[in-house]
Amino acid sequence: MIIWLASYPKSGNTWIRYFIISLLVGNKDNMNLNHLKAIATFPTRYQFKELIKDPLNLEEIKKNWITAQSKLISDKQLRFLKTHNTLCCFGKNCFTNLENTLGTIHIVRDPRNVITSLKNHMSLDNYEEALKFISDERMSLDSSKMKGFDRKTSEDFQLIQLIGNWKTHYLSWKQLKKNKLLVKYENLINNPKVEFCRISDHLEKLLNTKFKDSQVDKAIKNSSFKRLREMEEKHGFSEATKNEKTGNKNKFFFLGPKNEWKNILDKKIVDDINKKFEPEMKELGYL
Repeated sequence: MIIWLASYPKSGNTWIRYFIISLLVGNKDNMNLNHLKAIATFPTRYQFKELIKDPLNLEEIKKNWITAQSKLISDKQLRFLKTHNTLCCFGKNCFTNLENTLGTIHIVRDPRNVITSLKNHMSLDNYEEALKFISDERMSLDSSKMKGFDRKTSEDFQLIQLIGNWKTHYLSWKQLKKNKLLVKYENLINNPKVEFCRISDHLEKLLNTKFKDSQVDKAIKNSSFKRLREMEEKHGFSEATKNEKTGNKNKFFFLGPKNEWKNILDKKIVDDINKKFEPEMKELGYL
């Protein structure tokens, strides 16, 4: 079955993936960012092999979401899968179902800090563009539109993900109640030990196992934002996007704890975000 790591982009999904992998592989001292490949993104091309003729055809992808998941877990092995897709349905074609799902870690982040991170990650010119991004109900992530994409050589490229806007994404995954843990990025920043222990407790229940305190403590240490940023600076990171203007890669682990919207955004953008997403932000304690 599948344990979903679901989030809107730039909300801490990669950070939590690294913690989980560090916890599960025994906290090896040689852990690095390449280990993140142990938790795949869904949907990705290889997962739909022999199911679709055209990996760029969204209709084919939607029709085979659940079939691809069932194929992945046909060996009865547990799979962690990362996704930015909304939990949506188009007629009979739903993104996932309860039969394939063991549980979910749903990661959320204050949209005012999402856009400050998105601006860097997507090489956007200004925060107004980032605001449009998180406000667009039809927004999607499409690897085929990235510079240098070659469908013939990119076996593992991510297929189109329908992410919607920040509000619709949050509300879509909110409806999935089965074995779910809601994690706020801000809590990871302000009290990482407490929040990562909540995640390990959740995994203990789902996996029917028990982690030693020393395992959890070392995984937390291995997964500090400072350490992740140092590894990226030293070795690079394959998931970092390229700035088409400069040709350089954008830093994936960018501001982290220093990303504080109050010191970055002007009042008009803050007011626009608060107005667009007021009910959901109040529900999550952001307002």
